Amino acid sequence: MKNGPGFLVILILLMSCNNDYYEPVSYDNPEVSLKIPFGFPEVNSSVNANKPTMYGVELGEKLFHDKRLSADNTISCSSCHMQSNAFADHNAQSIGIENRVGLRNAPAVQNMMFMKFYNWDGNILQLEKQPLVPIITHEEMGSSILEVIGKIKDDLTYKDLFTKTFGDGNITPERIYKSIAQYEYTLISANSKYDKVKRNEGEKFTAEEAQGYQTFQQKCASCHSTELFTDQSFRNIGFPLNPDTNEAGRARVTGIAADYMSFRVPSLRNVEYTAPYGSFGQFPTLMAVLDYFDNGVLNADNLDPVFKQNGNRIPLTEQEKKNLILFMKTLSDREFVQK
Repeated sequence: MKNGPGFLVILILLMSCNNDYYEPVSYDNPEVSLKIPFGFPEVNSSVNANKPTMYGVELGEKLFHDKRLSADNTISCSSCHMQSNAFADHNAQSIGIENRVGLRNAPAVQNMMFMKFYNWDGNILQLEKQPLVPIITHEEMGSSILEVIGKIKDDLTYKDLFTKTFGDGNITPERIYKSIAQYEYTLISANSKYDKVKRNEGEKFTAEEAQGYQTFQQKCASCHSTELFTDQSFRNIGFPLNPDTNEAGRARVTGIAADYMSFRVPSLRNVEYTAPYGSFGQFPTLMAVLDYFDNGVLNADNLDPVFKQNGNRIPLTEQEKKNLILFMKTLSDREFVQK
């Protein structure tokens, strides 16, 4: 049987299609312009390799709020990191799926692009490597990254956002991590009363706040230094010990005895919104923390010199405590927490 002219037409069309150059759809995905606050430290070097983009941030925010990242679809990143609490929560220890209790208090997510270490023990150095931790941790989301991808791979909104962010709709672990980090890089808090006073924008400290700032500089600033209000060091400050035998603080990462029960100094920005305080929420209020410092902390061989050289305490009068708290409340960025 001979092939007719129609066959030749089809063959020519197929050959023509095979020779055509495929031009993928290109989307304008500009970098997000992030204003670096005056006096803030240098950004983490990983930011330069993963600069936030318009669609990358949108994708990251969607993932941050998606409960499908957890095994039973009940917990998202935002479940423990709520904006009204400076992206922390009010639980002493984080609560995961099936009401599982985590080892530590959920830290605030703010000014991440300026941090050198992440988590209480600093086991993460690049923010892009952080999202997997809660996803696979039994006490948190109890899932796996492959399970997460399986749940969202057919979601048309995700396909669109991955294409606009990365050039195609391929959903990979690395792209998930990078987009969540891009969103978190945009969570910059630097518009508190303290910042406005420093910028001479018409705000002034009250007499009590000014006295609290003076006490802070004398008795707190050696640890809570820089405009982040943390020097990002790891210190044992004699807080009550976590009864969980899995806890060892920084020593869990380094294996060094001298790091036992040392934790990353937390930022005091928005501290008004992040109670309870301590690595496992040992203190319900700021006053409880200051009372503990005043009364005396737990002794330890590696107790920080700030305490060890002062009789294991930071002496404070009742008025100094009240003024300190009033000053710390000037670090509250109501625009950031949307209050």
